[in-house]
Amino acid sequence: MGNSLEGRVAIVTGSGRGIGASIARLMASEGAAVVVNDLGVAVDGSMPDNTPAAGVVNDIKAAGGKAVANYDDVANHDAAENIIKTALDEFGRLDVLVNVAGILRDRMVFNMTEDDWDSVMSVHAKGTFNTTKFASIYWRQAREGDYRLINFSSGSGLFGAPGQPNYAAAKLGIVGFTYACANSLHRYGVTANAIAPGAATRMTATVPTERRRGGVPDQTEDPRRSPDNVAIPVTYMASKASSWLSGWVVGASGYDITLYSNPEPIRSIHSNERWSLEECGRQMENAFKPIAQTGSMYDRHRRPQPAAQA
Repeated sequence: MGNSLEGRVAIVTGSGRGIGASIARLMASEGAAVVVNDLGVAVDGSMPDNTPAAGVVNDIKAAGGKAVANYDDVANHDAAENIIKTALDEFGRLDVLVNVAGILRDRMVFNMTEDDWDSVMSVHAKGTFNTTKFASIYWRQAREGDYRLINFSSGSGLFGAPGQPNYAAAKLGIVGFTYACANSLHRYGVTANAIAPGAATRMTATVPTERRRGGVPDQTEDPRRSPDNVAIPVTYMASKASSWLSGWVVGASGYDITLYSNPEPIRSIHSNERWSLEECGRQMENAFKPIAQTGSMYDRHRRPQPAAQA
């Protein structure tokens, strides 16, 4: 057991299973008091169950750590406030909020129902907003500094997985939300970053093999696919030592940790007057077409990429 989070209080939503559970356990082992929030639902958001969150809390306590379970729904605005209050009531403060909770309703866009769209957006996008809002109210009032907001994005959002338009929209929206929080909350001592994880979980197991990154099977027995790998950089980012990092997307998959570039212009064309339609088309084709023809974001993402060596 380490002490990098000694004296800190963390909330980890969606921490009854998978990556969230790994994060909660590691944070507790590093000295944090943890609110283990999980509605305990199935992958599609149905059938709530208190067992997963309670089980993680029992594991943490058995290992000598501090934890309490919370079963509120992040998608419910009032319930999300109670998640924050749980940390304050049980442990007296809140230093770290990790927004992991999520569900899947995968469909191609032409088959997706309104409920599929709304349900996924509600848990991921609205849920991340809900908890962050109430955490930020506390941080703004307390102003003690060294607070950490860590939101879960996904390669599905960064690169546009074709069978997950709802999930991709929510996850890329979370990136924009994280940028906004980094810019608006820094004056209160808050850093805000997004994580794009890769690990074998019950959620990734629902995605057909051909749609996974590079078509690689989701082998749960492979230690490189363990959710525990993602928990390590997240736990570091929750510590006071990570104050230098804010407003970024960090990838964590296997033994690779990646810093993604923030959106920036690739190439621009300029005119001293309003463009004509013909000249606009000609110049766009000359300047942009060679770049655009290298493939879509999703196509480029699926190509094998060399990993940076530690």
